[in-house]
Amino acid sequence: MASRRGGAQDRRGRRAVGAVAFLAVPVVLAALPLVPLAALIGPAGLGIAGPGAGGGLLVAVVVGLGGSGLLGPILVDRRISGLPEAELDDRPADFVADRVSTLADEVGVDAPAVTVVRADAANVAVADGYRGSRLVVSTRLLSLPRADRDAALRHALVRLRTREPLLVTAVLPAVAVVETVALLATLLVGRRDERTAADRRVNRIHGYEPDRDRVPSWAYTVAGVLCWVLLSPAWVPAAVGDRFTVADGRRHADAAVARLGTDERDGLGNAVAFASDAAGAADWPPLLDRLSFVSMADGETGRVRGTSRQEARIRLARLRSKQAL
Repeated sequence: MASRRGGAQDRRGRRAVGAVAFLAVPVVLAALPLVPLAALIGPAGLGIAGPGAGGGLLVAVVVGLGGSGLLGPILVDRRISGLPEAELDDRPADFVADRVSTLADEVGVDAPAVTVVRADAANVAVADGYRGSRLVVSTRLLSLPRADRDAALRHALVRLRTREPLLVTAVLPAVAVVETVALLATLLVGRRDERTAADRRVNRIHGYEPDRDRVPSWAYTVAGVLCWVLLSPAWVPAAVGDRFTVADGRRHADAAVARLGTDERDGLGNAVAFASDAAGAADWPPLLDRLSFVSMADGETGRVRGTSRQEARIRLARLRSKQAL
């Protein structure tokens, strides 16, 4: 009993750390320009009465959290509206809505708005915010056997109950910026000159020397390293949030579904296995990845996150081994 209480306290502590880390991301991004600017125009700068660095940090907290929280649901809604909707007849559409409503009652949450999209990826994502909660599910996931399909839908609704999607949706614009810049920095560092010595000799024979006008590979490396240095204050909390909020949130939802019984546990394992291995991951928008039942992050994206597609294999191993989640 004591060990179980200790484990619960540890999970709560990890979730708290992950939440604080995620909330720090938009603040850090806003502080990068605002704090130096406030310090420059403050008493310690040009001698003009101004907010100073402390005031600039306070403004960064308001602008970062407020701006990201306002933009998050809008960004998610626009991305969902850009997906190809499944043209379901009234009866199948009503069945999906009714099934989600039934599962939501069992989980103990209000039924979210449901959007069914035409995609080969077997996945479901849930978002939350001031615009209300939304669940987007692919036609391929709905085609799974009933136990597998319901387990995946229940998993998404359990995450909604823990309010994790509310936090992730709110910080998603800032985290997306961090991930984009991190990918750019990684690509710059890894850029190499693909011209061989033989290519250069042929070019010289024909009187053509393009290398004089080319940016040397070391310049890309320096630019990538500088990007990483500037980005690290925001990337570190983003990676911690990915690990302690998103990955732990999926594992917590796994445990909640698995505790309902053997059928639910097996169905969840089947759904995780199918979703992670089935073709069609490219159909699932990267923006919804952190809100999804299974991560669809590709090799490049996984290199700059705190989680990756390896996470699904670990989740599946725990479900199949019947060990405590």
